[in-house]
Amino acid sequence: MVLADLGRKITTALRSLSNATIINEEVLGAMLKEICAALLEADVNVQLVKKLRENVRSAIDFDDMAGGLNKRRMIQHAVFQELCKLVDPGVKQWNPSKGKQNVIMFVGLQGSGKTTTCSKLAYYYQRKGWKTCLICADTFRAGAFDQLKQNATKARIPFYGSYTEMDPVVIAQEGVDKFKQENFEIIIVDTSGRHKQEESLFEEMLQVSNAVDPDNVIFVMDATIGQACEAQAKAFKEKVDVASVIVTKLDGHAKGGGALSAVAATKSPIIFIGTGEHIDDFEPFKTRPFISKLLGRFQYRLIYY
Repeated sequence: MVLADLGRKITTALRSLSNATIINEEVLGAMLKEICAALLEADVNVQLVKKLRENVRSAIDFDDMAGGLNKRRMIQHAVFQELCKLVDPGVKQWNPSKGKQNVIMFVGLQGSGKTTTCSKLAYYYQRKGWKTCLICADTFRAGAFDQLKQNATKARIPFYGSYTEMDPVVIAQEGVDKFKQENFEIIIVDTSGRHKQEESLFEEMLQVSNAVDPDNVIFVMDATIGQACEAQAKAFKEKVDVASVIVTKLDGHAKGGGALSAVAATKSPIIFIGTGEHIDDFEPFKTRPFISKLLGRFQYRLIYY
């Protein structure tokens, strides 16, 4: 389970309420202090942690509570709700339409696992009966086309790329046109990894986007860089209309909390998470089940409160 250490610490803090004889401000404060410390250790943005603490405190008014109310359950539920808000920007996620040609463009930093994630997404939809394909429009990184070709061949996914054409806009346009004519439903375009300081590569990314007119632009976020991905994600969103996020390398990394909370700043929902190197180490992201799983056995009493 990703972020297992964080989940264990939050669960321990929530359980401390059960050991308290009287639930009051002091007990609430001590519990919140433990939870906030655990979130900060997991690299969650300090402002978001502060906001979580304030929101839980404002949701629990001991003076205004009627007698007989289960204060423990109310506090635990308030914490659960705020943890959900940390990773959910409140924006409806994009979904492909069956029977339609859905063009999906991938963007992200170099080394974020973008090409592998393209293959994972194509494989995910292929297993669900969609007609999927891959296009390599990354002409910047040596070996990018070979990697995509190898992944696609192994998974038996049709692909397009070129060893001679150096213009990624031309490759992307030709690939999309070819697969649209062949009525593919999921057309995934991989692009070069780039950094927000690389203006020419950012312009190139915009040109590719204008050429293929994607239905969904996915930003691939590397969990290992934690909060540092927030500024990068914002820069990408300002250039092209990032509508979705996939978080990679989330399997147990200490900085995973930073990557997850950085999503709130992009206003784009997480749609999948990568949990390993294999092509099927990939799962749809659903906020409430994810937080429930994070908290282990606490999930039932919190979700169904």
